[in-house]
Amino acid sequence: MDPRTPFLASGGEEEEDYAPARTWSDVKRVLSTESGKLWMFASMIAFDAICQFGVSFMTIVFVGHIGEIELSAVSISLSVIGIFSFGFLLGMSSALETLCSQAFGAGEVSKLGVYMQRAWIISLVSCLVFLPIYIFATPVLRLLGESEKVAVSAGEFTLLTIPQLFSLAFTFPTTKFLIAQGKVMVMTSIGFSALVLHVFMLWLFIIVFGWGTNGAALAFNITNWGTAISLIVYVVGWCNEGWSGLSWLAFKDIWAFVRLSIESAVMICLELWYMMSIIVLSGRLDNDVIAVDSLSICLNVNNVELMLFVGVNIAISMIVGTELGKGRPRAAKYSVYVALFESLLIGLVFMVAVIIARDHFAIMFTSSQVLQRAVSKLAYLLGITMVLNGVQQVLTGVAIGGGWQRTVAYINLACYFIFGIPFGYFLGYGANLGVMGLWSGMIAGSALQTLCLMFLVYKIDWNREVKETTERLQIWGGNGTISKDVIA
Repeated sequence: MDPRTPFLASGGEEEEDYAPARTWSDVKRVLSTESGKLWMFASMIAFDAICQFGVSFMTIVFVGHIGEIELSAVSISLSVIGIFSFGFLLGMSSALETLCSQAFGAGEVSKLGVYMQRAWIISLVSCLVFLPIYIFATPVLRLLGESEKVAVSAGEFTLLTIPQLFSLAFTFPTTKFLIAQGKVMVMTSIGFSALVLHVFMLWLFIIVFGWGTNGAALAFNITNWGTAISLIVYVVGWCNEGWSGLSWLAFKDIWAFVRLSIESAVMICLELWYMMSIIVLSGRLDNDVIAVDSLSICLNVNNVELMLFVGVNIAISMIVGTELGKGRPRAAKYSVYVALFESLLIGLVFMVAVIIARDHFAIMFTSSQVLQRAVSKLAYLLGITMVLNGVQQVLTGVAIGGGWQRTVAYINLACYFIFGIPFGYFLGYGANLGVMGLWSGMIAGSALQTLCLMFLVYKIDWNREVKETTERLQIWGGNGTISKDVIA
């Protein structure tokens, strides 16, 4: 397939909406059509997401064999400080999923490059805001209750990864720009190449040169900046339809764009920081190194599956946004139902697999028998989390595609931080269930959030959403002709 060929046609091509699916034959036709559309798109995005996650994953794997303190330090750095900024920047760029998919569906492809430039500007400013957290990571982690050894080691590693932070300001918006047009083949190739190069550099810097966590940080920075530069080069050189050069229009109506970006960031951050908080809370338990390490191993295994569903999340977001942009409400609704059904089945398969392998999968991270037994005890909770992952990611993707970030942010705040964390804290500390209690309470918060989002999706008026899509493009997208005001 030509890497420049989009998976989804833009709104320039008239397509009729589905007729109501009233018979089993109609249901099979919808299931077949929407499954093909979803997985052709999601599989490529999921592979790229797995490659991106693999950079952090392999960093932790290599560092884990240096020592337990080093494993805790790098896990804390990437899972707490890193996720804090990662979540916000990812959320900021998720505004592009709403605007770009709907603009692409409406046939206004020329706006996509301007949206991406706005996201670059906003993300760079956000990186400057997060910089003090990286510089003062050690006192921040002390304040959060981490032990002195872990806080100092994690702070030193975090300082060394500051260059990687600024690479995300370009990587996230650029990938959203490409995904909106279905141009994921080159993006996937870049991601896979970056992962292979990263593993080689980890082996070279840590095993051969013996640079320890310093070598891991160096490899981490090089890989992330290599990815960002490669994506930008592809956009400038080969995406002529959506990219018309640097434009002053990127600064026009930027505050409306900032509002949508912040809503997206809050929605995504509340979800990512929720899982981050369990790492922080486990650092206060007795035998905190074992608690943090066992939980980190489980969450990294969970994240491998989660990357598949991130692909589904982005795919269903783009499909819903594109169908709304085309004025096809029933197609948007049916695509959501198909994605929910199939993601639930996949989550159940992963749950069974991880429970069967509960005594063995920790071996890739550590040779400690004590740590392997601790991980085995958490496997059942990991399995439940894996089932929830699929449904949550589909529902969140629908919210992004439809532009309901503010509503979902309120739901996440209530379910996660008003209910989930206090309940987990009670079970972990009040009921003395330790890390299993912390995770159980937070699973309860995730389950409540999932039920709320399912009710929200059930009550959606899809015809009204089509009308609001047109209004959103006018209000948040900005107007103007792209050909003028080009500065480069």
